[in-house]
Amino acid sequence: MPVSASYRPDPLFEKLGPEFADPVAAADFPQHILRRRNQVWAERVGLGALSEAEWAAHFARFEPLPQNMSRPLAMRYHGHQFRAYNSEIGDGRGFLFAQLRDGGGRLLDLATKGSGQTPYSRFGDGRLTLKGGVREVLAAELLEALGVRTSKAFSLFETGEQLMRGDEPSPTRSSVLVRLGRSHIRFGTFQRLAFFERPDLIHTLIEHVCAAYYPQLLDLSGGARAAALYGEIVAANARLAASWMGAGFVHGVLNTDNLNVTGESFDYGPWRFLPASDPGFTAAYFDETGLYAFGRQPEAVSWALAQLGGALTLVCPPDLLEPELARFAPAYQQGLRASVFGRLSLIEGDLAADLEFLTALFDWLTHAQAGWDQFFHDWAGGGASAARAADSPQAALYADAAFAPVRDGLEARTAADADQLLRHPYYQAARPVSLVIEEVEALWGPIAEHDDWSAFEAKLQHISQLKDARGAGCHGFVAPDG
Repeated sequence: MPVSASYRPDPLFEKLGPEFADPVAAADFPQHILRRRNQVWAERVGLGALSEAEWAAHFARFEPLPQNMSRPLAMRYHGHQFRAYNSEIGDGRGFLFAQLRDGGGRLLDLATKGSGQTPYSRFGDGRLTLKGGVREVLAAELLEALGVRTSKAFSLFETGEQLMRGDEPSPTRSSVLVRLGRSHIRFGTFQRLAFFERPDLIHTLIEHVCAAYYPQLLDLSGGARAAALYGEIVAANARLAASWMGAGFVHGVLNTDNLNVTGESFDYGPWRFLPASDPGFTAAYFDETGLYAFGRQPEAVSWALAQLGGALTLVCPPDLLEPELARFAPAYQQGLRASVFGRLSLIEGDLAADLEFLTALFDWLTHAQAGWDQFFHDWAGGGASAARAADSPQAALYADAAFAPVRDGLEARTAADADQLLRHPYYQAARPVSLVIEEVEALWGPIAEHDDWSAFEAKLQHISQLKDARGAGCHGFVAPDG
């Protein structure tokens, strides 16, 4: 294959040994129809020059990349699923395929979803529906545009099988997805080692995670290193939860096997974006108690972090870990301000005053039931958008007296150069890009019925316009402390 000078293979995970993963083989699919190639990120990791045939060879048939992993690995982990501990899980329909570094030197994973059965498939077929693959592409693209740290939908192939599912009209079309992510080491990876009472392997995993993602901690040792690493994971995941709240995003399944050590959003199943602010809004039909509802996401992530801390007590005294868990609240507060202010391009000031403004804003959004994405579109740039907001489809809400404190807060935090942002064509349109569930279903309908991908491609183009407007093309992979 034509390897570019920027291709930097670095398969570190497989060096951990057989206690952490199982070698597996990809399924032999009857078809390989390319539906999505993320050329932007392919260029960034040195794979942009692959021909169509080479792309299929590596990301549909899973022939090894040069000097990379010799065989796929199904990663071992446990996890709390809706707060019930499950020791019978692991990579059940995916595997780690390769690791490589981007231009900034960051270690990234190429991992699959829907690539076939593994030792952890239990009674599943190891496959991914095409609709599920399409939904993952959409979620990752919009979250990246909104500045959320997220995995990237790197490749999507339709694979020509007919799948039976209880939550989709069946039989339904099949696919295999490759995602590019910062890490697939989960909280549940540590939990599994604690379950088997293997402090030696926990130490090994801590050393690996520090070397791969937090090298600033390598000078520490023993309990001090474990505690410091825990603190970094706490802060990173607090910022992640905050960014979901700013994006109006509901992940849907915040189990400890769906949260990772770098604080990056990944594995998009029953996700949804808010139509309007509702703390009780859920994404998964099976979340009957609202455990992972929109407004409960910060608490859900904090609870999961506490379970990770419990696993680390095998190698670190609890009195060293507890202060690190306390980092969650301030990191979340700062992250929420960064997320909302970043989306609106506002100027940060005194944290307490800014948090008071955010409380007023969220209260108004919930009470007024304003369109979530419409509000952030209308008021991008703060007070500089007053005239734009007056022409909004929901301008009447902004004229109400209840909005006055929010308007004052926006105007007080308006940047001097906000007009430059608003010159972008994206902000000249009356309506923003959005992905509420009705729109997602409307995008899938033509694909399912006529193999018509035009609406899907148009939506991705609209999302790209938002990325360009926000300068968000590289959001999602930032430094661990960024």
